[in-house]
Amino acid sequence: MSKPAIETWHRLISERNVAALDEILADDAVFHSPVVHTPQKGKQLTKMYLSAAIMVLGNSDFEYVREVVGDSDAVLEFTSELNGIHVNGVDMIHWNADGKIDDFKVMIRPLKAVNLLHGLMRQMLGQTA
Repeated sequence: MSKPAIETWHRLISERNVAALDEILADDAVFHSPVVHTPQKGKQLTKMYLSAAIMVLGNSDFEYVREVVGDSDAVLEFTSELNGIHVNGVDMIHWNADGKIDDFKVMIRPLKAVNLLHGLMRQMLGQTA
């Protein structure tokens, strides 16, 4: 997932195209949630969590404000607003030699935003979040 793949990620986010996750996630992808204690392992679980996050956070206020991209890793800082609460977060992404995302970690602040996001994600995913 070189610079062109980061551009693909940005396009996926701007279009809210969760179907495109199938193309960029590795089969052994792992998702690290800011509110779930255990890593969510596998492409399907990772897709489920990322899809919900895209739908919950991906409103017109969502914006990546800073990014650091290396050979196989990226850190993307974002902001958004949900129900009048400012959300500041970081996506930490790693991709394998095939350019597929195999590790995705989300960190969110402040605590008020974490709590709100947790509730919204629970509604989107059911009781698994």
